[in-house]
Amino acid sequence: MADQALHHLSAAEMSAGFADRTLSPVDVTEAVLARLEAWEPKLNAMYLVFADEARAAAERSEDRWQAGNPLSPLDGVPITLKENLYTRGHPAPLGTAATALEPKADDSPVAARVREGGCVLIGKTTMPDFGMLSAGVSSIHGITRNPWRLDRNTSGSSSGAAAAAAASYGPLHVGTDIGGSVRLPATHCGLFSLKPSLGRMPIDPPYMGRTAGPMTRSVRDAAMLMELVTRPDVRDFMSLPYQPVDYAAALEGLSARGLRIGLLLDMGCGLPLDPAVRAACEAAAAALQDNGAVVEPMKSFMTAEMFDSVLRFFEARSFLDVDAMPEATRAKILPFIVQWCSHRARGFTGSQVMAAYTGVVAMREAAVRATSAYDFVISPTSPVLPYAAELPAPSNDPENALPHIAFTVAYNMSEQPAASVNWTHTDDGLPIGVQLVGARFDDLGVMRLARLVEQLRPAQRAWPEPETTR
Repeated sequence: MADQALHHLSAAEMSAGFADRTLSPVDVTEAVLARLEAWEPKLNAMYLVFADEARAAAERSEDRWQAGNPLSPLDGVPITLKENLYTRGHPAPLGTAATALEPKADDSPVAARVREGGCVLIGKTTMPDFGMLSAGVSSIHGITRNPWRLDRNTSGSSSGAAAAAAASYGPLHVGTDIGGSVRLPATHCGLFSLKPSLGRMPIDPPYMGRTAGPMTRSVRDAAMLMELVTRPDVRDFMSLPYQPVDYAAALEGLSARGLRIGLLLDMGCGLPLDPAVRAACEAAAAALQDNGAVVEPMKSFMTAEMFDSVLRFFEARSFLDVDAMPEATRAKILPFIVQWCSHRARGFTGSQVMAAYTGVVAMREAAVRATSAYDFVISPTSPVLPYAAELPAPSNDPENALPHIAFTVAYNMSEQPAASVNWTHTDDGLPIGVQLVGARFDDLGVMRLARLVEQLRPAQRAWPEPETTR
């Protein structure tokens, strides 16, 4: 640990160091703030930075550790939250210049839980307009760039969280996901992320398919965070009954032997699979098979109509909000977003919207049924490698803006846990992750499999540095 820069330390290493007093929460916080200052002019990952508040919180944490009375094992560990996870007294523009910058009256459930655990909140991370782009482009925040290559996209919508994690702005970061928004940026930034089962991590406001999820540089750090952020909150009427699970303690020891794993390489819709992504997913599946898993190629459960149904549903949902705005307000939104949500939805009838919803329900049923034949499913997270930083979507086509979410979106609607874990990098250094999907409510099982994959994967590259990234 002594040879490793403080900002690169894991949450587990920080917690152990605080406990035996070889590390100081104050020193760690200062190191993370310095790291942020060095990277941020290049990345634009942060919406708000709470430097003074973080220093004060770190001092209080240090006092608690010295008194032997930490609030949790993560007391003093730096964390960032996506800007739509409200924090008391701070505005949340939802990634768009069209939103009034009014301070929020209360902490969101996630913010409340991490404060109760003593985490040091470093700041709020960026997102695209309304979270409805899988990209790092925003009308209020500008362009968030990928630390591995500054000309590449982070994907989104948890764009700033992913950039902050890969750049080592501390070990813990939380994003949100309604169609792939923690997993897609995780694969493009070389991270681990978990989209939990719907309701596992209380969120406000709750919505069909919408979850919050950890984004970290290791599975263990995410597991430590899960113990805090899954604690109950009455504001989430979709929340699952609370189960006090020590995710970190239960993480190790899963054997691949005998596991039934479906290998899903073709969704039958969306963008074609990049050969490098296919090769990485096949290699991960082969490693599990070599260690005793039974890996079986599986056919897609998705149809083009199902996929288009969820896209129509998203368009109708966003158009309802955008169309109600005064023209002057609407003009502040990224034009790509306005065109995306209105080009079809402006003409939708009630019957068409209900037909889209019915298609989403059919997707949910098909996903649960198809994956139930296996203990887990492994697939690409994204079909493409990180694309140009300035693009709001890989195709740059507002009338076909989300074809890259075909591998991820079904599990939001089916409420199943799904994770992305980095497997390898391209020859020029771009990360490639794989997606791991489990049965509804088996969040721990997915994390245990991700830990096994983490142990089986090839040697990983060092995390990017601000002075060497091009």
